[in-house]
Amino acid sequence: MEIFQSIILGIVQGLGEFLPISSTAHLILVPYFAGWKDPGLAFDVAMHAGTLLAVI
Repeated sequence: MEIFQSIILGIVQGLGEFLPISSTAHLILVPYFAGWKDPGLAFDVAMHAGTLLAVI
């Protein structure tokens, strides 16, 4: 995964986590519609862990 894709998905995760929408769905849909390969479960877990640490 390129750094640009990681940055975009990080922004999507950050904005979507605290809204009443599914941030996990956005982490799946953004790469699908952008034509990127699926970042995988480990990336999703890392994104959620980062959000958890930011909140704490």
